[in-house]
Amino acid sequence: MRNRSGTRTALAAALALTMLATACSGAGEVTEGSEVDLNVSTGVTEDSVIIGSHQPLTGPAAPGYLAVSQGARAVFEYVNDQGGVNGRTIDYRVEDDAYDPAQTIDVTRQLVLEDEIFAMVGGLGTPTHSGVLDYLNEQGVPDVFPSSGALAWNNPEEHPLTYGWQTDYTKEAKIQGEYIAENFADQNVGYLYQNDDIGEDSQAGLDQYLDEEVVAREHYESEVTDLSAQIAELERSEAEVVVCSCIPAFVALSMLEAARIGYEPQWVVSSIGGDTATLQGLLSRFTQDTDAEGVPADAFLDGMLITSYMPRVEDPDDAWAQFFIDVYEEYGEGGTLTNTHVFGMTQAVMFAQVLKSAGEDLTRQSLIDALESQEWQGPSPVPFASSGDDHGGHQGVYVVQYQEGGSIEMVQDPRVTDREGGPIEETDFQALGPDELDFHD
Repeated sequence: MRNRSGTRTALAAALALTMLATACSGAGEVTEGSEVDLNVSTGVTEDSVIIGSHQPLTGPAAPGYLAVSQGARAVFEYVNDQGGVNGRTIDYRVEDDAYDPAQTIDVTRQLVLEDEIFAMVGGLGTPTHSGVLDYLNEQGVPDVFPSSGALAWNNPEEHPLTYGWQTDYTKEAKIQGEYIAENFADQNVGYLYQNDDIGEDSQAGLDQYLDEEVVAREHYESEVTDLSAQIAELERSEAEVVVCSCIPAFVALSMLEAARIGYEPQWVVSSIGGDTATLQGLLSRFTQDTDAEGVPADAFLDGMLITSYMPRVEDPDDAWAQFFIDVYEEYGEGGTLTNTHVFGMTQAVMFAQVLKSAGEDLTRQSLIDALESQEWQGPSPVPFASSGDDHGGHQGVYVVQYQEGGSIEMVQDPRVTDREGGPIEETDFQALGPDELDFHD
């Protein structure tokens, strides 16, 4: 593993931007006394199935997260061109909530009551999706793969129809903490985190492996873009490693402010902020009309450590990454394919896979049964859980280091763990390739 090196160019301080705000009884059974019937085929016809999602198509979160639904749509169109799933095409209906929880409630009711969706798939955001969690379960709508790493999605007793997808923030941070403890022993560590469940849950994992090493804990509010005080405190504390539990815009802002004052820590970035293509675009945008305009994004990103659980577009040897590149080239909406697109594309493949397993006689109950018995075999290189008592989704992460020129180096293979004090273990899980996985006709 390489330690980060090189002098960063000093930057002008003022950066104006529109910010992103983000950032995911028995199972499959409704609570006692409920009138919900899962043996229904709402949204299903002989030749199609309607699914829905709430996404930020406009508003402050759209620049970073519009790509999620674009990626998912590309895969669903590809699947439909292959004949669909069990003879049915997937009718993917996305409503814009502008990342506003109040709008999320409105568009979710529209999807459920007017569009009569079969399932909600990939609803994006913790504050947004939290507001419709109870409603979807009470209405008997399978709530599949929320786009967030919040712990709330893995609560089979209270929300039996909700099945998480992302590696939750605590599991991811545990693996980050162990990696730092093993590879940066005796170095001072600082935390920079979003002041919500992202930060709280991430610290719960990091602190299991880092204690005396932590010299600063700095948080930011997603609506405040000035990070000068936080970065100055991290530098003052002599933090040599900074763990950034941040969404992409704040990763970019942090790096720019650190470079402006000549502070050069080793950055360790969680999966929610580690999409390098997105970061390159943000860095280019944020440096416009500043002294740093024209400075290559790689000058800031080189050496950054990233935890991840999905295929990555920077990996030329990953068969799924190449598949997604090819699919997006034919079915995408233009622009550069990012790992945020891949997020939605991976979700779409996995939903199509479980839809295939649910069989031709499709009901909401058969979908739930398929989710809880599915033998997940990819696309991600880490194991996935959706059993009766575990709705946790991806179970771990691997670690890569970004290298100038756009490549990545795998510095730690996938490892899995729990939220609590359980061990972190290597896994022998091997994903099937795109030609081997059964997710369309």
